[in-house]
Amino acid sequence: MPSDAAVDAVRDAALWFEPGRDGLGPLIEAVGDAQLVRNAEQYYRSMFGGRVQSWNVRDTHMMETLEALLEWARRRSGRARAVVWAHNSHLGDARATQMGTWGELNLGQLVRQKYGSDACLIGFTTHVGTVTAASDWGEPAEKRQVRPSIAGSYERLFHETGLKRFVLELGEESARTALMTPRLERAIGVVYKPETERASHYFSARLPEQFDIVIHINVTTALTPIERWSREEADLPETYPTGV
Repeated sequence: MPSDAAVDAVRDAALWFEPGRDGLGPLIEAVGDAQLVRNAEQYYRSMFGGRVQSWNVRDTHMMETLEALLEWARRRSGRARAVVWAHNSHLGDARATQMGTWGELNLGQLVRQKYGSDACLIGFTTHVGTVTAASDWGEPAEKRQVRPSIAGSYERLFHETGLKRFVLELGEESARTALMTPRLERAIGVVYKPETERASHYFSARLPEQFDIVIHINVTTALTPIERWSREEADLPETYPTGV
């Protein structure tokens, strides 16, 4: 596995290339590959230490990747902007959620800490509909029915407005004041388990501190995957901690 010193050496070497010259792209890819191998090794080892440790390794890697891409863009054009598409649990500021009380950080928190008001964190919520998700880890993705959001949640509050969809700017004073009291928030990701939804998909949050903007779609429709789910049994040892 590449050491931190090796990764740093490759990164430093990249600074000798002027933006736009042939060869810069492959070198940036080499830096990314080296970081990925190093961080993957740390991630799989951290899985034995518990969820908090492995989660933090993963989101810190996301931040390193984002910073590397921004630096690459700056060196090419003198300026850089990025749009990052990820799950709410990665993009909302973890310090405003139950995650933070568990000791977890995330990409949204790290971005805010570094870029302040230059960053805009956007979240999505829904009340009911369908999603593409698995019934458990390692199971195939399928269209699953989303249960109506529960009483006391932000999703139920938004549903009760009677609006089909809306964009909510949480920096607006009246919205910020009205929504600052902690409420439950739902997270549906790769896995969705309606039968244990309250325990496995809801957590406490302060929405105005978690996001800058929230987009609510009251009835959501599942996306159709481009590729159908498949799994090669031979790959399992490389993607599970016992294979490290």
